[in-house]
Amino acid sequence: MPHQAINAVGRRKTSVARVFLKNGTGVITVNKRPFETYFPLETFRNAILNPFMVTEQLGKYDVQVNVNGGGTSGQAGAVMLAIARALVSTNEELRSPLRQNGLLTRDPRMVERKKYGQKKARKRFQFSKR
Repeated sequence: MPHQAINAVGRRKTSVARVFLKNGTGVITVNKRPFETYFPLETFRNAILNPFMVTEQLGKYDVQVNVNGGGTSGQAGAVMLAIARALVSTNEELRSPLRQNGLLTRDPRMVERKKYGQKKARKRFQFSKR
């Protein structure tokens, strides 16, 4: 499959990322924008490139990402998971290094819902004895 794109889905918080992996030169596009402009923070860019670094596949694939929902942190985590899953579907031998670095684990932490009679999820209104 030389020019067929491999697609994978990654989720984090309320973000969903759909990734299409093709053989190429390492160009990453997020929502039809260069990924350097979409993720201006270095930490998010490093997190997204982490699956390629761990598997030593940097510059071998072109990545096309559609991501929506949540904020930049959640979106970066979703893209990272989707890229890791797509790499595993290209080569099953990459599963163990990605697993050892925790890149194939879906982060289950979500925002806790607000409860009635309270200010936030856990914060109460100020108690007054009198």
